[in-house]
Amino acid sequence: MKRIPRIAVVGSSNTDIILRVRRLPRPGETVLGGALSIVAGGKGANQAVAAARAGGQVALVARVGCDSFGRAALAGFRRDRIEARRIARDRAQPSGVALICVAADGQNSIAVAPGANACLSPADIRRARAQLARADWILLQLEIPTETVAAALEAAAAARVPVILNPAPASPLAPVLLRQAAVLTPNETEAELLTGVRIRSESDASRAGRALLDLGVPVVLITMGTRGVWVGTRQMQQQAPAFRVRPVDTTAAGDVFNGALAVALAEGRPLLDAVRFAQAAAAISVTRPGAQPSAPRRREIVRLERTGQIQPAR
Repeated sequence: MKRIPRIAVVGSSNTDIILRVRRLPRPGETVLGGALSIVAGGKGANQAVAAARAGGQVALVARVGCDSFGRAALAGFRRDRIEARRIARDRAQPSGVALICVAADGQNSIAVAPGANACLSPADIRRARAQLARADWILLQLEIPTETVAAALEAAAAARVPVILNPAPASPLAPVLLRQAAVLTPNETEAELLTGVRIRSESDASRAGRALLDLGVPVVLITMGTRGVWVGTRQMQQQAPAFRVRPVDTTAAGDVFNGALAVALAEGRPLLDAVRFAQAAAAISVTRPGAQPSAPRRREIVRLERTGQIQPAR
């Protein structure tokens, strides 16, 4: 029997309050919106759910508040069979909340109140060392304190578990941290911040990607939305084209990509095959509203990979 890939995610858990608008407001402008929805989100939690639905056995290290949002988040993790033993309940801070505007073309703008996520600490990482050591791959993002990210990278190195570092939201990171990741997955904005290279084309992405490789990152994947993914190692650099779909909501597309990527790499797929699997998952997610609700099941990802067709929603 094929072993289920084990993924550990260290990161944030939020509740997303989403407002659909005709277009995103400019600074100082008020735009009247339409439907309001409240759904589960947070980069760490999104990636954990995406990995679980893509076929992984997932453990999440996170913090939520002792409030209704925290209780709802834990119930959602149970439904997706995510191990939650290292999700702490913070009595002093509320659960994280993200305010999201989604435009008619699927683009979004997001502001986050971190709440309990800001209290996820190196001590939490020490308590979770057993879960991290059992993983085939570890997923990290930047909605938690930098010192906690550093502690997780250190724990991963000690256990010899490779790490996917998704440097989102965009934030400066020391090269010593970047080099500890086996795979770095910035989007265009994040790659620009890390390298100083303004990305407006595939050739710009190639320059930024090579700059990150020169810092000592083994694998760089720059996600570029409809333009696909720039895939780079020391031996190979190329552009992986995107699946063509009609976007409804791009919220969490990057998170779904990262969660599915972790599963594919843990299964031993070659890099380009793993990227294609992750792209298929992300492509399906943008055709659906919301963060975690948009993450597809494995059978849907495989179907799009094989046929180029998205299974109709039921």
